[in-house]
Amino acid sequence: IFHRHAHSREAKLQVEIARLKYVSPRLRESPASGARQQGSGAGESDLELDRRKIRDRLAELKQQLEEIQRDNEQRRYARRDQLRVALVGYTNAGKSSLMRALTGSEVLVADKLFATLDTTVRALQPETKPRVLVSDTVGFIKKLPHDLVASFRSTLAEALEASLLLFVVDASDPTYESQLEVSRNVLREIGAEVVPSRLLLNKIDRVSEADRAALRAKHPDAILLSAKSPEDVAALRETIIAFFEATMVEDQLVLPYAKQGLLGEVYENVRVLSENHDTTGRIMKVRGLPGAIARLRRTLAAA
Repeated sequence: IFHRHAHSREAKLQVEIARLKYVSPRLRESPASGARQQGSGAGESDLELDRRKIRDRLAELKQQLEEIQRDNEQRRYARRDQLRVALVGYTNAGKSSLMRALTGSEVLVADKLFATLDTTVRALQPETKPRVLVSDTVGFIKKLPHDLVASFRSTLAEALEASLLLFVVDASDPTYESQLEVSRNVLREIGAEVVPSRLLLNKIDRVSEADRAALRAKHPDAILLSAKSPEDVAALRETIIAFFEATMVEDQLVLPYAKQGLLGEVYENVRVLSENHDTTGRIMKVRGLPGAIARLRRTLAAA
């Protein structure tokens, strides 16, 4: 299943690494292949040669994966002061449907296990100032093999580095509580349990009114919604914006006339509330994350 749904180079590498780690300790010498090898592998049995080939291939794959992960880390670092939300949860809980509804992106939506293996990052739509980035992450599964957890660690890093986690749960599934616990356990393994989170009970259109009342009583802080309902998605969007608004501050930036080329960067990272001009340049009252404002101030001073 993982192999079939791996589309990006990173996902394919991760799946092959996990497969080889699974296969290697399970190799057995066949009765007809006990003869010693000749040439460069002289002195090795067929089994030893196969295992060495797997070790060499694993080393090669890990090196390629590390290069991709370094590139991903650089991209995440560049987004460090942006508002970031990660959709997390059990496989087939409806994360990709919700991602498409929130961002208008053409991400794959399919009613099947592990339809998403790659992390997709898109801006919340309609766009806000500053913009909110939404990440759709790989789905979790009960008793996920440790090799797969390790292989997909870089994919799950989107969850670790997000400012807000949205736990997406299929509320119509009778086993939703155990699925939620699996999701929380996997995130606990990578240290993401400290990230603020909200519980989204998705596919609520498939749940009876009596069961909805029971869900509200059991999870009073949860958001009940259907990714198919524009009203529910709009309300979730407002909830996300309100979360980030609570962490923003207002400040003042001065953009000298000689550095007007940086105006676009200011507008991309903070919301400009008002502008005035004096002899020093453009004076802007802004609202945004403290880290983003501090970084802009350093950029304006150094440019």
